[in-house]
Amino acid sequence: MNIELTDDQALVLSDWMNRVMHRQDFAALVDDRAVWSALFKISGSLETQLSSIFDSSYSEQLDAARQRLIGELGEFGER
Repeated sequence: MNIELTDDQALVLSDWMNRVMHRQDFAALVDDRAVWSALFKISGSLETQLSSIFDSSYSEQLDAARQRLIGELGEFGER
């Protein structure tokens, strides 16, 4: 199976997964232990393919990617 993401999507998803996967409240949401296999695979694939996570301007790149993706969403997900 292949899933295609834009560079912006991959960067934002990688950051999000890195921040939430190790939190206790997230772990409590994963009610099927086998799902962790897929989560680890996705996270590892993103980390090995994104050279920008080691770049000194990572934060700026991440912020810019977030803004572009939010712009594409329009009003979806606004609270």
